[in-house]
Amino acid sequence: MGIVLDVKNLSMHYETLAGNVSAVKDVSFSINSGESFGLVGESGCGKTSVAMTLLQLQPENSVITEGSIKLEGKELVGLSEYELRKVRWDSISIVFQGAMNAWNPVIKIGEQIREALREHYPDNSKQTNVQKIHELFKMVGLDESVANRYPHELSGGMKQRAVIALALSCDPKIIIADEPTTALDVVIQDQILNEIKKVQELLGLSLIYISHDIAVIAEMTDMIAVMYAGSIVEMGPTKEVFKSPKHSYTKALLDSTPSIRGEKKKLKSLDGEPPSLINKIDGCSFSPRCPSPTNACKNKEIEMKLVRVGEQHYADQCCSGCVNE
Repeated sequence: MGIVLDVKNLSMHYETLAGNVSAVKDVSFSINSGESFGLVGESGCGKTSVAMTLLQLQPENSVITEGSIKLEGKELVGLSEYELRKVRWDSISIVFQGAMNAWNPVIKIGEQIREALREHYPDNSKQTNVQKIHELFKMVGLDESVANRYPHELSGGMKQRAVIALALSCDPKIIIADEPTTALDVVIQDQILNEIKKVQELLGLSLIYISHDIAVIAEMTDMIAVMYAGSIVEMGPTKEVFKSPKHSYTKALLDSTPSIRGEKKKLKSLDGEPPSLINKIDGCSFSPRCPSPTNACKNKEIEMKLVRVGEQHYADQCCSGCVNE
């Protein structure tokens, strides 16, 4: 398996009147062909900011200050908007958070998907594009007639399936799914997750799955990265991280999630809230909320740095292993 996406030391901030918001701080990870990679954490930890930075679809007040994003060996940082438009959807696409409301309400679903196909395959005939859309709909469990309907004529689950079809329309190598089951009931959520897994296996796609629900991440991914305050604090094989979490924040997320396996235990909530990303954070960003801080956590001089704690398993150096002390 070759590396499809290689992200190194990526940092991005938003320029605001109150100061620069460091939304992505020194983030590094890589994804192999056909692999599922999960980003998990509380709201506001930087997951969606990472996704938008990969596609360079951030707001105008955002600035990539350092780092590299290589997609199939091609550097994306520094490309012009014209060059990026050739990469988006063709090599990497996204199912946006709240995608059910992303459709233009006055244009039929099929026409909106054909727009993407015309942009990337200008020589295709209309019939070819129509056939492609029908194949995509079949793949995600939709009837061909959906192409001739307006968004308001579809249920939430149907809209979400159509969005997945749109993301697949130009045969990308990697898809980012940013909380694709938001606002859906649990039965439809399960159906959508199964559709995504089925399509990934069928087409051999790589997947970045973003969620605040660590249980969903467990079901969907091979590798996982836990984010807090704009940084990755733990990363490794999903099964290994769940079996033996090395960062207190990862442990706190797992303790707050119910499980149908093992003995029953009382769920624990995590007090406090993530820190402001405007001010510089000295030492461990999680230490003010840590249930069992060590001397290393309280050290204001220590810098955030991932260290190896197992095969392919990494955790922030100030917290690596402290959950087992």
